[in-house]
Amino acid sequence: MVDDTPREKLLMGNEACVEGALAAGVRFFAAYPITPANEIGEVASERFPEIGAKFIQMEDEIASIGAIIGASIGGLKSMTATSGPGFSLMQEHIGFAAIAETPCVIVNVMRGGPSTGLPTRPSQGDVMQARWGTHGDHPIIVLCPHSVKETFDLTIVAVNFSEKYRVPVILLMDEVIGHMREKMRLPGPESIEITDRIKPDVPPDWYKPFEDNKTGVPPMANFGEGYRYHITGLTHDEMGFPTSKPDEIKACIERLFKKITLGLKDIQLCEQVMTDDAEVVIVAYGCVARTAKQAVNELRKKGMKVGLLRLITVWPFPRRALEPLTKRVAKLVVPEMNMGQIYREVLRVNEGRAEVVKVSRVDGELITPQEIVEAV
Repeated sequence: MVDDTPREKLLMGNEACVEGALAAGVRFFAAYPITPANEIGEVASERFPEIGAKFIQMEDEIASIGAIIGASIGGLKSMTATSGPGFSLMQEHIGFAAIAETPCVIVNVMRGGPSTGLPTRPSQGDVMQARWGTHGDHPIIVLCPHSVKETFDLTIVAVNFSEKYRVPVILLMDEVIGHMREKMRLPGPESIEITDRIKPDVPPDWYKPFEDNKTGVPPMANFGEGYRYHITGLTHDEMGFPTSKPDEIKACIERLFKKITLGLKDIQLCEQVMTDDAEVVIVAYGCVARTAKQAVNELRKKGMKVGLLRLITVWPFPRRALEPLTKRVAKLVVPEMNMGQIYREVLRVNEGRAEVVKVSRVDGELITPQEIVEAV
């Protein structure tokens, strides 16, 4: 049984991720060790068996994500965790999970790259890979926490989104959040909102596993419960069989996007800090958002009208939150630990209205409040 007593803990982000997964109902975890995500697997190897859940260390990252896809098809909420090179290896299976509409959560604790890069240093270099790492047109949900408590919360949200929309969801942490420790209160289960996949309400002979409906999300039957159906990485018809018919291909791909488009208000999460009267807005995410909040406070003390738009959902990109700001502020400042990946998205949405300034670091060091202050 999961301990249902609310309690305070001093946790690192990676540990909070495991606690969030268990609270969300994840009962299968498969992974391969990699820095700086190791503690997620280490803690899961202890915590999961305690409640009768399954933990397995696989031979590599490709096998890890294959295992969680299989577990999900069998009916278990499932998760894996990795970093840079391992995340690269998982891309083909992420695409399979997307087209097969298999709920699962992939945690990527970002480190410096490319290749082996900086295994123990922070980075935010995987933002575009999280969106476009697997090939072809596909929707994806990517969430990015900025604290230990939010890591716990967003792990639950990631599991819920994966189940609700039948999609792989990526929790995009960074090394700083994964390894920092903060005191947080673990809530009891009665206060946690849990979403489970919709099950079919028709007999097995009537079941169409990829049939369209008003939400775009078809019910999902568990293998082993009397529902036998075809699953393939090929573009398929509503019964799951490969198709070369243009109308069926179009319907298959468009429905993958339809379910996410209809859920945008639910999916796109942001925090706005003092943006109501802001003349300059900082756009930040992950650990850099903590630095940005400090910069906002310092600038406000100097009398400058500066606010923060913190991206919690990175993909689908929260255009609906950013676009109104671009129409009334003079400047947007985008600090991030890469060469400007979200900066380019801000430029795209801004369409030349406000000045857009980037603050980049790729040397394994944190962006400081002073660097943001100077950019403003």
